[in-house]
Amino acid sequence: MYCGRVPKRWAETVDEHRSSVRDAVLDATAELVGQRGLTGVTMAGIAEATGIGRATLYRYFPDVDAILIAWHERQLATHLAHLTGIRGRSSDPAEQLRDVLTGYAHMSGRHGGPGDSIAAALHTGPHAARTVDQVGKLVTDLLRACVATGAVRTDVPPGELAAYCLHALSAVGPATSGAAVRRLVGVTLDALRPVG
Repeated sequence: MYCGRVPKRWAETVDEHRSSVRDAVLDATAELVGQRGLTGVTMAGIAEATGIGRATLYRYFPDVDAILIAWHERQLATHLAHLTGIRGRSSDPAEQLRDVLTGYAHMSGRHGGPGDSIAAALHTGPHAARTVDQVGKLVTDLLRACVATGAVRTDVPPGELAAYCLHALSAVGPATSGAAVRRLVGVTLDALRPVG
């Protein structure tokens, strides 16, 4: 038994364990939804698929809905981190904008995995709205930087242009080729060019 604080190494090990259990629960849930659909998933089924007891599962999540939201939040955070990473690959605002919009279009076109039915059902939740706002802010900031260099039109506010870009590129379908994505991003960027 420890006197006083738990050593840092022990705390890190416990945190790593909790994180790995949480990830395993989220992964198992996505797989089960892919196999059984949203209504076919139960806490007992998730516990069994994860290899943990139901009591342990309830220590992490109160119900299936909480697990589904946590899964979706993790997916959205991964997407946002990916787009932010893409932005950091170049110092030129116009290149950053093109690359982020291309990354967004590719992500919008990825469909068909076990998590799609989860994402579709959860994408209207408040956690999704926060991420949509963050992506919109990322693109708006890039557009402002492009306006400052004269690369983007000034007759429409950057926030409206960002909404236009994201809406246009969210229509990319799963069968869209890389060449088609590049063409669609090109058309979108052409609409942003300065007028006159």
